[in-house]
Amino acid sequence: MAGHIGKFAMTLGALLVSAQAFAHSHGHQMTEAEQKAANGVFEDKDVKDRKLSDWDGVWQSVYPFLLSGDLDPVFKKKAEKDKSQSFDEVKAYYRTGYATDVETIGIENNVMEFHVGKTVNSCQYAYSGYKILTYTSGKKGVRYLFECKDASSKAPKFVQFSDHTIGPRASAHFHIFMGNTSHEALLKEMDNWPTYYPNEMYKAQVVDEMLHH
Repeated sequence: MAGHIGKFAMTLGALLVSAQAFAHSHGHQMTEAEQKAANGVFEDKDVKDRKLSDWDGVWQSVYPFLLSGDLDPVFKKKAEKDKSQSFDEVKAYYRTGYATDVETIGIENNVMEFHVGKTVNSCQYAYSGYKILTYTSGKKGVRYLFECKDASSKAPKFVQFSDHTIGPRASAHFHIFMGNTSHEALLKEMDNWPTYYPNEMYKAQVVDEMLHH
């Protein structure tokens, strides 16, 4: 799979278009329960296991969009909505949250491929269950845990997905937590959550989706 990201993107075109269509629905295709879950309100019993295939596709980091200033309208809107933080404070929060050197992630057949510049590391991942977290705000979230089983791989050993979804469904975008220590250590990470959207989406489409998210 390494080095085939161009072909990979082509073969996953249909999947990415459907994910993009979902992203541009701004949640209208969600059931009421799914919308509540996306907002951090759900019953623990409603959380279901998911397969890595829910995240199949080629994904781009939004961090470069933040650095280029293209996400400024998103942060401005957030600052206007919540007067407790200034634009600069909001942007600083997301600068820390989005920070990553992994520009692209490809996922197919339980294999994840991480692109950093011209370096590509990949590994086959096994599902390790999920963890329900309750945040200081009182809202809840679910992280889906996966582990790289190849000790010789330079890909992250532990990976956790959070995409505001609590059951099987193709992801429209996601936050990812990556590390080599343990899942327990990674679950404590609350400040850095690199965020990815379908690689097929143009910058303007990502900004539009964020403005309505």
